[in-house]
Amino acid sequence: MRAQDLHELVRAEGLLGGAGGGPIVAMVSGGRDSVCLLDIAVAVRGPAAVRVLHVNYGLRGEDSDADERLVRELCARLGVAFELVRVRADERARAGERGNLQAWARELRYREAERLGCALIATGHTASDQVETILYRLAASPGRRALLGMAPREGRIVRPLLGITREQTAGYCRARGLAWREDASNDDSLYARARVRNRLVPALRSVHPAAQRSVLRTAQLLRDEAELLNALVESELAGRDAISTARLAELHPALARLIVIRLAEDASGGYVPQAGLRVDEILALGARGGAGEVHVGGNVAARIEGGMLRMVALTPRR
Repeated sequence: MRAQDLHELVRAEGLLGGAGGGPIVAMVSGGRDSVCLLDIAVAVRGPAAVRVLHVNYGLRGEDSDADERLVRELCARLGVAFELVRVRADERARAGERGNLQAWARELRYREAERLGCALIATGHTASDQVETILYRLAASPGRRALLGMAPREGRIVRPLLGITREQTAGYCRARGLAWREDASNDDSLYARARVRNRLVPALRSVHPAAQRSVLRTAQLLRDEAELLNALVESELAGRDAISTARLAELHPALARLIVIRLAEDASGGYVPQAGLRVDEILALGARGGAGEVHVGGNVAARIEGGMLRMVALTPRR
């Protein structure tokens, strides 16, 4: 795909906004995908509308500093504003003690991006990342959402490159004369995502060469169907944060499950797919009458009182 064709594709999708729209912040690590994202964002919106956020976590010593230099130089070349966040050693140590460094790093960069107050936050996630995300979530969590993958837009977060592969972003950068940095930790088998990338995806290709395209197409079809299912849930709840257990018992089990999940996630502000596994317990508790609670995961409890089911957020245990 030619660079101009890719510019037109992203422009037509409208995920980066248009002329006269608010500024965007591109999260740029220095890898091929984020470098490609930045160059396309400048082509589509112009340098004045783009700011770059780079987070130097200091996790890879001199390599982290080399990433920072590359991104800084690229911003100077393209004429875009450069925002740098450096993470202190004590912050890294505390994050390491808590576990999951990748989750901590992700939360940090999104928080810093929000702080900049731009209209849109653009990430360099590609179709290759989408396949890996779907496969990882399918293995790690139950429920239909695992198969939906990442949405092109979630609130202010946009993913303009979801329609192209990692190989295509590399080809784009070569054609445009853009250097990028490789992060060796992306292939470290210590991380589940790397195991999916380097073992599971090649295994699927060995089963069928079109495996990745099939995963992506399935996700798109399910995302379309999810719009219909969400409309059914919204129609049943009609803006309420509760439902009678008698009505819940009348519904098709799949719709009842989706409603319980929706109420739980509205209460928690996060994903609680496991709540759908508690429908039978909730209905049994409701049939007994009186008041009671069922913990449904995600620091949320299903509270039944007066024949009505509501979800309440619980204080996390320390």
